[in-house]
Amino acid sequence: MVKPQKTISKASHFWFPMSVVAGLFFILGFTTWLNGSLMPYLKQVIQLSAFEATLIIFSFYIAVTFSAIPSALLIGKIGYKKGMSAGLAIMALGAILFVPAARMQLFSLFLIAQLIMGMGQTLLQTAVNPYVIQLGDEKSAAVRVSIMGILSKSAGILAPIVFTALILSEFKDTTHITLTPLDISNMIEHLITPYLSMAFILLILACIMFILPLPTIQKETPKANMDWHSIIECLRYPHLRLGVLAIFLYVGVEVIAADTVGTFALSLHLPNYSVMTAYTMAFMVLGYLCGIASIPRLLSQEQALTLSAVLGVILSIGIIVSSPESYWVDTHIAHIGDFPALPDTLYLIALLGFANAIVWPAVWPLALSGLGNLTSTASGLLVMGIAGGAILPVLWGYLSETSLGMQNAYVILIPCYLYIVFYAIKGYHLKK
Repeated sequence: MVKPQKTISKASHFWFPMSVVAGLFFILGFTTWLNGSLMPYLKQVIQLSAFEATLIIFSFYIAVTFSAIPSALLIGKIGYKKGMSAGLAIMALGAILFVPAARMQLFSLFLIAQLIMGMGQTLLQTAVNPYVIQLGDEKSAAVRVSIMGILSKSAGILAPIVFTALILSEFKDTTHITLTPLDISNMIEHLITPYLSMAFILLILACIMFILPLPTIQKETPKANMDWHSIIECLRYPHLRLGVLAIFLYVGVEVIAADTVGTFALSLHLPNYSVMTAYTMAFMVLGYLCGIASIPRLLSQEQALTLSAVLGVILSIGIIVSSPESYWVDTHIAHIGDFPALPDTLYLIALLGFANAIVWPAVWPLALSGLGNLTSTASGLLVMGIAGGAILPVLWGYLSETSLGMQNAYVILIPCYLYIVFYAIKGYHLKK
């Protein structure tokens, strides 16, 4: 006789798992958006080209390409909770590898560390996203994911600030000078203690998650175990296939907006380049709050997705045509206290965070709609779309070294947002 599994009731078994998952989303956000500071930092210290610097992002996100489906298969066998624990442990291993990479100043080892960190993130993402979506009514799923997104993006605001305080606080005036070997050695040594601390914290959390009594979601039944047959079944749904592409393009533009803004600021010799990701994340948090306030009361998930993508197109055009020597926004609207002034172009890039905020939480429930026991496998395929965060920034880096230059390379964003407009209006309807 099969022993009945626990399910999440709407009352007593809702807030506890939501609180645990909220903490995991904060960790995901913090470790992910460190890349926005790490990319220009290593570009400066190891003296990388714009294209080489994007490989730091590539190695992090490309892990999704080969680990998303295995992650879904693994979660189908061990469950969401153990999958979350394993993801944290793998992330800890990636953080530990930053120590020898810094000691040897070996760029290839940094890339391996990023790759392993990305594998852990993939496993963790594959577990926590469907868990949140299935904790309540499908029509309000975007709101729950938005709440998680606020925590993730709030961590994204904090991460570059902490990175700057712990690693770059003594090296603020280095953007206009050529670094000596001693300067490089001193700067890169500051990576070791923070990443060792991160590894220790992640390992402790992995152990806690393993023994934590999280209830099982209702749709996680023995019939939901992953296999290649279920993957083929998922691919028969056009709205899911198109949703995977939407996630691919969305993550690409999100990563470009958040992780290349610091590199662009470095090219303008701004001393505060390592905190620029915090600006993008702040606008994303604002976008999430607007989404929570308006969905589904004022806007449907589809309408919010359409408006967000259209705004992305408008801002992308503005980035290309604006002048990096213009400080109108900082002068008339946004300047705060003693914060360094920023050119209008950087504000436009950061504002993409607002346009991007609602895309992820809107696409996920639309793409997973009606999949039932195939939800876990479908989630793995959607997580695989995170590989867009590897591919599109590299294309941006390549275009930056052509006659287009860094600023005009942002033209790559426009077709991506146009596709998301298509998915919001037409693509998610195609379920046969």
